Amino acid sequence: MPDLAITSRHSIRAFLPTPVSQETLEAILDVAARAPSGTNMQPWMARVLTGEPKDRLIAAVQAVFDAGEPGHKQEVQYYPDAFFEPFLARRRKVGWDLYGRLGIARGENAKMKAQHRRNFQFFDAPVGIVFTIDRRLATGSWLDYGMFLQNVMTAARARGLDTCAQAAWTHYHTAMRPVLGLADTEVVVCGMALGYADPDAPENAMITERAPAREFATFQGFGALG
Repeated sequence: MPDLAITSRHSIRAFLPTPVSQETLEAILDVAARAPSGTNMQPWMARVLTGEPKDRLIAAVQAVFDAGEPGHKQEVQYYPDAFFEPFLARRRKVGWDLYGRLGIARGENAKMKAQHRRNFQFFDAPVGIVFTIDRRLATGSWLDYGMFLQNVMTAARARGLDTCAQAAWTHYHTAMRPVLGLADTEVVVCGMALGYADPDAPENAMITERAPAREFATFQGFGALG
């Protein structure tokens, strides 16, 4: 079924330690780079980490997190300053659905913080990827980047692998820069955990809802639908 690599993809937040080869990762990124981009600019850059380099990045960011420091303001704002409907309801639902599967009740702030901290160990995935873009590029290149990231996740899924794209890393770009050797011109787009899903982890059974096409699209010139 050609849609399966798309429809079976969902965010995984607990991984097995099973390693993933560099050959497989290169193949995923090679096919993902077939994403379209304006005038074929190909604005994506990736740091693919495993083993000790991944551990060094985790240690650097978790040290800031554990010290209670807020990190730093994202260089490019991901979410609006104030959420509004229908986006507020969707955001709240996915958060409480996740916490519910983990047995975290409202008000259990320490448990919520511990779960958030797991972002900064790539949810124990064997591979962590940090994606960056040149800050001098414009909005169109960010749109192109989204298509590339979707290709990465779909190509991984087609190979039996799972992923979680993580905007959380962008708040800690200052701590990440010296570890990864990021140029001043680079902006952190997101992190991504990649590996094999832990089938026994309750959080991995969570499948988020999607609005059907008829709720967000209009169809014209087709006659009566249905």
